[in-house]
Amino acid sequence: MTAERKARTLTLRQLNMTTLARQLLLERATLPLDAGVQRLAGLQAQLPRPPFVGLWTRLQDFRREHLADAIARRQIVKATFLRGTLHLLTADDYLRFRATLQPVLTRALEAVMKERAVEVDVPRLVDAAHTFLRAQPRSFAEITQLLLGLVPTGDPGAMRYAVRTHLPMIQVPIDKGWSYPGNPRFTLADQWLGTPLPTDAHLPELVKRYLSAFGPATVSDMQTWSYLPNLQPAFDQLKADLVCYRDERGRELFDVAQLDIEAADVPAPVRFLPEFDNLLLAHQDRTRVMPRAFRSQVYLPGLRVAATVLIDGFVAATWTTERVKQTATVIVAPFEALADPSRAALEREGERLASFVEPDAQTFAVRIAD
Repeated sequence: MTAERKARTLTLRQLNMTTLARQLLLERATLPLDAGVQRLAGLQAQLPRPPFVGLWTRLQDFRREHLADAIARRQIVKATFLRGTLHLLTADDYLRFRATLQPVLTRALEAVMKERAVEVDVPRLVDAAHTFLRAQPRSFAEITQLLLGLVPTGDPGAMRYAVRTHLPMIQVPIDKGWSYPGNPRFTLADQWLGTPLPTDAHLPELVKRYLSAFGPATVSDMQTWSYLPNLQPAFDQLKADLVCYRDERGRELFDVAQLDIEAADVPAPVRFLPEFDNLLLAHQDRTRVMPRAFRSQVYLPGLRVAATVLIDGFVAATWTTERVKQTATVIVAPFEALADPSRAALEREGERLASFVEPDAQTFAVRIAD
């Protein structure tokens, strides 16, 4: 790497365009579904529908059954992963990186126990839950009853969380709707995938995968995305494989050396993002896509993240859906007045979204709440 290359400063607009390109949001990709999910480094999936919408907005000709079929084939799984939250990701990535993220899950349990001022016998609870799930998939209500049978005076929330964070489990899909019910059952990951889970950590590879999906980025950005602390040594060890930039504030940004930086003047189409989209959760400094003035309208109480609309590359509105009889409507709430071209693009893309989320409706509409 040359000194000139190391010293290159990237503008906010270059970071915006580059991140959107990495996230398949400048042009819908023709990748196979599993490659698309892997490229995105997983999709946050507390709710069943958002991962489907997230792929619809990124992959060309994506249909609901494409993902449902991959889930049914166990090629794609839903499990506790990044930040201790449910994610949809490839089975290969789950097997590859689950052990790398275990320290995050361990610290999350420690924080819960400290907050509740309780202690739990993690090995005993995990062993009992393992035997219980080995027989058949179980809901967390059933797992809770098992745990309370073992420790009647125990804190049920802390005991549940001990199992969730220390026993690798996969959420069991169903064959209708958005593939997962509101009250799901879980099964053992090794049983579902037919292979023991590796115990080796792959932190350097995870760093590169993060940068490929969300870079260029700071060390703090990846720590925010993964909840893994103290990642500076891991980045330092990889410096020979990375290229370094600076942002306009002088902060050091890292990237995978062979990946392109997009030009600042690349056109950015209107894109609808689902609730909890990782694009809005993958950086400490989110101004590359999220204007500070509108944060409170997107990052909501209870750690919720609204469904949003990108206009010219930046979050500019939120959206919801409404179904009245045979009409499906996407309702867009802009943060500021929209120019006519943006309104027209919103209406075209919004009608497509309405037909995707409500395919059995007869008419589709977009309502822009001025």
